[in-house]
Amino acid sequence: MIKKYARTSTFGRQVSRRSMLTGAAAGVAVPIVASTVGGIPALSASPGAGSGRGETRRITMYAEELPDGMVGYGAGPGEATVPGPVLEMWEGETLEIELVNRTDQRLSIHPHGVAYGSDSDGSPLNDSFNEPGECRTYVWHSRTPHQSEDGTWLPGSAGYWHYHDHAMGTPHGTEGLASGLYGALVIRRQGDALPDRQYTIVFNGTTINNRTAPDAPIFEARLGERVEFIAIGHGNNSHTFHLHGHRWADNRTGLLSGPDDPTPVVDNKDLNPGSSFGFQTIAGAGAGPGAWMYHCHMQTHSDDGMTGLFLVLDEDGNLPPRAAEALERYRNHLG
Repeated sequence: MIKKYARTSTFGRQVSRRSMLTGAAAGVAVPIVASTVGGIPALSASPGAGSGRGETRRITMYAEELPDGMVGYGAGPGEATVPGPVLEMWEGETLEIELVNRTDQRLSIHPHGVAYGSDSDGSPLNDSFNEPGECRTYVWHSRTPHQSEDGTWLPGSAGYWHYHDHAMGTPHGTEGLASGLYGALVIRRQGDALPDRQYTIVFNGTTINNRTAPDAPIFEARLGERVEFIAIGHGNNSHTFHLHGHRWADNRTGLLSGPDDPTPVVDNKDLNPGSSFGFQTIAGAGAGPGAWMYHCHMQTHSDDGMTGLFLVLDEDGNLPPRAAEALERYRNHLG
């Protein structure tokens, strides 16, 4: 069973017309490889075409216990969060992750969307995991689009992926996933637009980032900012992700390439266990500032608390009166 991670609402007990940006306190996972939110350092060398052997980045992550039975990944000792940090790469880069297990259970880190050897699989099947107190290095390779010897074009790694435990509790990491050992992995292609703000939303069982309303994450942006959402599914339930007041193109980036791009534009998309997608949208475009819900569109899931808020402030960073009233109603959610 997924444990609910109760947490004081971002805005405490008072609603303010002027809101403070909430950062990690609202369940925001900041990029661990990025120098700033949404921005990753420029490549120092061109990546090898399709080889996944371009620049190598090395980072250290820590798996730690959190209150209320939660467990999370963090970028430093005492920095674990649920979800864990956003890991970012350029296509063609290699990422070496030294994972430090600071818990009393075995665990690992297993990625989607990248290439890796069996020793970096992150599964007990391949004897790839961390015992309690153990440090282990996992190596992930990304690829650029490339041609095979017969001329067939093969896809690159760019996309919105994720990582998670695959060893705690069972050989499939069932307890680790239920407890919060997961995070987003973003692989960008050269030329991709970078966001002003970046948020991770994980539908896990019947929770959002292991929380339910009114303690589910509240995200913020100012009117006109480019916002990137990374949506991930875990647990045993099927979901659909819906965002009020905003929409995106149903492709790799969520953006159209031009006025004649035939890609369908959506505001609701399936989000099932093990799946992920991401998109960028302009905060308040066509809708204006306000309190906009995001939620699972399975009705019983919404009623049970799978609902959060995306607050679009005005250009001066103020929360409109109607949005403040909506926020107060959200705080009184009975799910």
